[in-house]
Amino acid sequence: MIGELGAVLGREHGARLRRSLLAMAVYGVLQGLSFAMLVPVLRALLSGEAVGPWLAAFAAVVVATAVASYVQAQYGYAVGLAALRTLYHRLGDHVAGLPVGWFSADRVGRLGQLVGKGVMDVMSVPAHLLQVVVSAVAAPATVLVCMFVFDWRLGLAALLTAPFLWLAFRWTQSLVQRSDTAMDDAGAEGADRVVEFARQQPSLRAFGRTADGYDLLDDALVRQRSTLRRLLRTTLPGLGTVALTVQLAFTAILIAGCALALGGAVDVPELVGVLVLAVRFTEPLLAAADVGGELRMARGSLRRIKAVLDTRPLPGTGSARAGEPSVELDGVGFAYDERPVLRDVSFTVAPRTVTALVGPSGSGKTTLTRLIARFWDADSGVVRVSGNDVRDYAPEDLMAQLSIVFQDVYLFEGTLEDNIRIGRPEATDEEVREAGRLARVDEIAERLPGGWQARIGEAGATLSGGERQRVSIARAMLKDAPIVLLDEATAALDPENESALIDALATLARDRTLLVIAHRLTTIAAADQIVMLEDGAVVERGTHQELLDLDGRYAAFWSERTRARGWRLTQPA
Repeated sequence: MIGELGAVLGREHGARLRRSLLAMAVYGVLQGLSFAMLVPVLRALLSGEAVGPWLAAFAAVVVATAVASYVQAQYGYAVGLAALRTLYHRLGDHVAGLPVGWFSADRVGRLGQLVGKGVMDVMSVPAHLLQVVVSAVAAPATVLVCMFVFDWRLGLAALLTAPFLWLAFRWTQSLVQRSDTAMDDAGAEGADRVVEFARQQPSLRAFGRTADGYDLLDDALVRQRSTLRRLLRTTLPGLGTVALTVQLAFTAILIAGCALALGGAVDVPELVGVLVLAVRFTEPLLAAADVGGELRMARGSLRRIKAVLDTRPLPGTGSARAGEPSVELDGVGFAYDERPVLRDVSFTVAPRTVTALVGPSGSGKTTLTRLIARFWDADSGVVRVSGNDVRDYAPEDLMAQLSIVFQDVYLFEGTLEDNIRIGRPEATDEEVREAGRLARVDEIAERLPGGWQARIGEAGATLSGGERQRVSIARAMLKDAPIVLLDEATAALDPENESALIDALATLARDRTLLVIAHRLTTIAAADQIVMLEDGAVVERGTHQELLDLDGRYAAFWSERTRARGWRLTQPA
């Protein structure tokens, strides 16, 4: 485990960890020596010999032990805090580079469990648990050596108990390890369901599901409780066995000492001192038994953290240099979990033109935009942005080419201004406000108490769907990237503000390359190129008039949308 912890902490903190272990070992040895000094002190007191020199030596060892205790505690806490800081930074940086497809529902919950409880478990290892374990080895080992010095037969009796103690510890650790994975799975699922229950309150209340409870959450919490009970039932016998074995070891030493004293091989003062030493031999072992389960669970957390860090991010050479702002898909294929979504998709979005993606739901339109943004890598074919394969860009260089406005908008807990500034953190306040004005976010700021500094709640809870979309468009305007990807950008807007947002999008599109997923007829008809997708493949491509003249799939799509625009609700006759 020490090697795994050192590998996760890195070379700089690994050296500090080794110094901390050395300090803990020194403290354990001095602790054992302070125990051993009790034997000559007690022997001198009980036999009437001069006790002054032994008391002075004992006091010196105790002072040295106290100093060593302070030093190793400072080292331990320093390494623990370094582990906390390092793991959060490494996990954050690494997760940010993983493909979006990695973030499945079960992994999101497990990741939340890992960066919360998991990181704290690992931090406790150098800060507390290692000191107990190292002392449980160094102090008894020192005591054992001293017992051999005082009387080799009592030392041998103590040594013969070591294999039984080791077997009891190993068995207990295996019991904890067996239950740790199940406990982690249950905890991750429970955390997922609690968040889901909180976020889905509008839907649950709409269907009257709050009074009777939420079955998925109830089942997850019941499983978590059952798993914890199994953990207790499994590990308690092991902990009891360790405690019993330690007590039997002390009893064996006691019996051996009494037998030697009765036979006259050991005098009474020395026997009393050695038996006190035997108590100190077993005490650290009981302390180690108490933290053994915690240490095993911390090791499980460390291995899960290492598994995340070992997950390969999307590879990129960083050698690409952007040319003219264009998008090209050449024979692109992609599947979700072996389910094909895109098949041999090829088309080009020329610089400073507008291309509209149309097609029925599930045809792969949104997936295409995510492949362009490299949220995933295509299974086959090539996606090029500004003349380069997206796999040749460094992630930040690729994102510098793209502004993205997706249909599902997520706003962060913070102010209205903060959520726009995400588009370009170094932007001035005037630039942020101007982007907000173009997207009509200034109207939202005027309505909210606090204006631009108004807090909008988690996921923008205080805003409507259309207002959240406007903030997203303002982000894209502020970013000012040469290529813009729009996914149903006006889908959630009311008619009064739709025309204003279309004007804003026109401003955003000026001198830029646009790929837009849209069902709005005006947006589609005005595009320089229309790509019709169906069942994950390009079935038609051309201008609006060219595709109408073909009288094929697009013409039927256009006709259906045109008729639907005239639908209205009437009262029955």
